[in-house]
Amino acid sequence: MTHPFLSDPPPRILAHRGFVPADAEGIVENSFAAVAAAHALGIGIVESDCHLSADGTVILFHDVDLSRVTGDPRRVSEVGDRELEDLMSERGGLITLVQALDAFPTLRFNLDVKADAAAEAVGRTVAPFADRVLVTSFDDGRRRRALAAAAEAGATPATSAGSVRTAAIVAAVATRLPVLIRRAFRGLDALQVPERRGPLRVVTPAVIRWAHRCGVEVHVWTVNDAADMRRLLAAGVDGIVTDRADRALHILSGRP
Repeated sequence: MTHPFLSDPPPRILAHRGFVPADAEGIVENSFAAVAAAHALGIGIVESDCHLSADGTVILFHDVDLSRVTGDPRRVSEVGDRELEDLMSERGGLITLVQALDAFPTLRFNLDVKADAAAEAVGRTVAPFADRVLVTSFDDGRRRRALAAAAEAGATPATSAGSVRTAAIVAAVATRLPVLIRRAFRGLDALQVPERRGPLRVVTPAVIRWAHRCGVEVHVWTVNDAADMRRLLAAGVDGIVTDRADRALHILSGRP
């Protein structure tokens, strides 16, 4: 049975950390303005990341520390909400997970849990919105803890594989044994992966074919080149995670 998060037909565009227009000033990734820009563009899914502030609030932010985005070297977990709001005030505005879900009721959110401490809080927070949320993490244990917290609150968000589970899928597909492959895909709604991991090609015709047989979508990140988008969509992938949501929209609309 298809999860409501994926109820509309693919292909899909997942706006990577929101959308920052090329000519934008004062907007950074994972800011309120970046999410609003993706929404205004007509994007249905925003891919974002979750950390926990010093006040225990789940915020949308990618890095462990603030240095790349704000110039402040402290870890996100060391800074309180009010100070985070001040730091982000001229960068598009801080956005918490609750704010994102409340302020954009028609958007779906693909959430990568970046910190161990955030896992349970993410699960509890998304529970009332589970039909339009996918929870994932590179760390499969962290992903499972977030899903367990949502389940305790009576909800089942969609989910995609972490890094260990992804490696198990690739290995299972290589065996060509259906029983092993179906077991590797069990319990997943999506496989969200880079096309390659070093010399290893992750997204292959066999992986796409078996994912679809198991009712699992394949989303590839992070794809910004138009030719790569067209090639991957032609190969049968179901979603493109991209910083260039505007470019992806042009491609899906059939424009050059």
